[in-house]
Amino acid sequence: MTLDQLPKKQPARVTGFSAEQPDIVLRLREIGFAENDNVEVHHFGLFGRNPMTVNLNGALIALRRGEAALVEVEAL
Repeated sequence: MTLDQLPKKQPARVTGFSAEQPDIVLRLREIGFAENDNVEVHHFGLFGRNPMTVNLNGALIALRRGEAALVEVEAL
């Protein structure tokens, strides 16, 4: 499952990243995403569920759904 598919308020753990767009994956790593981090979707935007806000280890981060689709997660 990817982060953009995760239901709101469902705790999950980051398991990896898609290799489709390495430049965006690098940016995600720079803002704090890493394997085994705890993540939870906090809010979806009104138009096309974009942008979305996620809680990553206690920090709120806004992402586009396309970026969130590159983060692989497993629900806890």
